[in-house]
Amino acid sequence: MEAALGFIGLGSPCDISVDLDAASTRRYVNQNPTSSTLHSSTKSNNDNPLLLPLFTESETVSGKVTVSLKDGKHMQHRGIKIDFVGTIEMVYDRENSQQFTSLERLLEDPGTLTATKTYRFEFTNVEKSYDTYSGINVKLRYFLRVSIVRSQYTQDICKQVDIAVQHLVDKPLSNQEIRMEVGIEDSLHIEFVYHNSKFHLTDVVIGRIYFMLVRINLKRMELEIRKRESAGTGANVYNETETVMKFEVMDGAPVRGEVIPVRMFLGACRALTPSYRSVNNKFSVKYYLNLVLVDETDRRYFKQSEITIWRKSYQTV
Repeated sequence: MEAALGFIGLGSPCDISVDLDAASTRRYVNQNPTSSTLHSSTKSNNDNPLLLPLFTESETVSGKVTVSLKDGKHMQHRGIKIDFVGTIEMVYDRENSQQFTSLERLLEDPGTLTATKTYRFEFTNVEKSYDTYSGINVKLRYFLRVSIVRSQYTQDICKQVDIAVQHLVDKPLSNQEIRMEVGIEDSLHIEFVYHNSKFHLTDVVIGRIYFMLVRINLKRMELEIRKRESAGTGANVYNETETVMKFEVMDGAPVRGEVIPVRMFLGACRALTPSYRSVNNKFSVKYYLNLVLVDETDRRYFKQSEITIWRKSYQTV
């Protein structure tokens, strides 16, 4: 199966194709190029799923490269190579982008191509320390780049093929419950308890909300999951917060002593990723459970707590 990503310049004397080993049986990931609030699925900019082949952190990346000449042409070159590259790209701060992995394999020495040719490549024990990530202000990418080096007066011919990388995390040794209170003096006192503070991507948030004192007219209560992405360093840090999931806990006025159960299924939200803390000192992703109370005058009361999200199994399509 050919991985059809990349660019070949106009007027190129050849086509380049990259075939990954076991492509037909490999798992694929729907990689989201931009984050979307409350979207149930991830789409690329042309509204089609962006499917990338999935690799684990220790898996060999191998396959073959085929260079096909057009119309019987000959092509002189100064070498054909393939690189395995890992980058962290800042969407609004290109100068702060970083390449953290780069390995090169020479496919052919300088010479002349006179016919279509196929080359094997293999990257073993290549560093894949981080998950692939595509957010609002930052992207972490792994890709293969095939380059045919031309003369100094002719543009090189290149093609890029992206792959996805996911890491699995062991179950946390401790997972404490969350206990918090919402209070307005002599008017409102609410206690809520969530059984856990750490969740995997398809987990269920379970808890209860206790109304100890209610002297204001509440009309609605919602539970949200908010994602906060921080990208960049120093003075050039971009913070973006979005609501990726919303759950209506209550519709109508509660009474004193009422207890409302909470059960929120995270697997329904395709926009969730694991939490990330200071990935290569470039970006972080944090999640928060946010309780929202709305009274009859549409005043809103908030209480939030940070949670950790981790991956226990590969997320594929």
